Amino acid sequence: MVQLSGIAITGCGSAVPNVALGNDGMSRLVDTSDEWISTRTGIRQRRLADAQGSLRQLASDAARQALEMAAVQATDVDLIILATSTPDDLFGTASQIQAELGATRAAAFDLTAACSGFVFGLVTAAQFIRTGTYRTIVLIGADVLSRWTDWSDRRTCVLFGDGAGAIVMQSTSERDGLLGFELRSDGNQNNCLTLAFQPQPHHLVDDIAIGQGSFQPIAMNGQEVYRFAVKKVPEVIEKALFRAHLSVEQIDWLLLHQANQRILDAVAQRLGIPDEKVISNMAQYGNTSAASIPLALDEVVRSGRVQPGDVIAAAGFGAGLTWGAAIFRWR
Repeated sequence: MVQLSGIAITGCGSAVPNVALGNDGMSRLVDTSDEWISTRTGIRQRRLADAQGSLRQLASDAARQALEMAAVQATDVDLIILATSTPDDLFGTASQIQAELGATRAAAFDLTAACSGFVFGLVTAAQFIRTGTYRTIVLIGADVLSRWTDWSDRRTCVLFGDGAGAIVMQSTSERDGLLGFELRSDGNQNNCLTLAFQPQPHHLVDDIAIGQGSFQPIAMNGQEVYRFAVKKVPEVIEKALFRAHLSVEQIDWLLLHQANQRILDAVAQRLGIPDEKVISNMAQYGNTSAASIPLALDEVVRSGRVQPGDVIAAAGFGAGLTWGAAIFRWR
């Protein structure tokens, strides 16, 4: 019988652009106000990459911090997974990060699951460790959504920001840090949140024409996404807890994708989790998609709020539509 390896999360890191755009600044772009934005979303500012900013640099900076905390050299990393929907290159950005870090032994690939990307990446990385294929993995969630935001649409432009977060996952013979998970998708609801390619006919020769064009800005049906999240996220967390043989009362922290404070409050209320156990930093960063969970995790770890041994219920949800939960122990 094959003995499966356990998983330990040994380091975390994060990075955001220097430029901050507050709600008062947003009111100069669209018909809105600080009160309108903050009462509906909980967001007060967001970080934005400038024209020279790159996903590669944000992700690499976050990964370096995580490696430093874990006391791991880049040359000892076996695999790098980048969860993102906004790569610098559609052929992939993970290999650029591998080169930037000097992780010469590591394989690297991008994973796309939008705002659920970090949770999907966590579960994916865990399988490589459990089977003994790799011992040390860097998982990064990073997005530069400002590139694809319609800055004239107040329904969406007030929500999104740029950032990156990372963790180091390592094989361990001690207690397993990933306690349970559940991943789900429903493509029938894909049109609720899209960043879609819009082709235009391009004639080549004779009767042969292909489609060429560009991606359109983010489009979202906010009401439908809200209904989806407040119904499906508590369910998927409960299923992950069932797999982990844990109850809601045994959770030390609830760490949701930072989409909207109303969603966080509604999910916590449905699960019966008190406010003091809910991690939220969206007021400072907005919705950073795949970056939001590791960015918030890094903040509470470095502040000392999360302690070794704490059990965290993390859940991502968003475009696809995709959603998933992972129950893990810090350190």
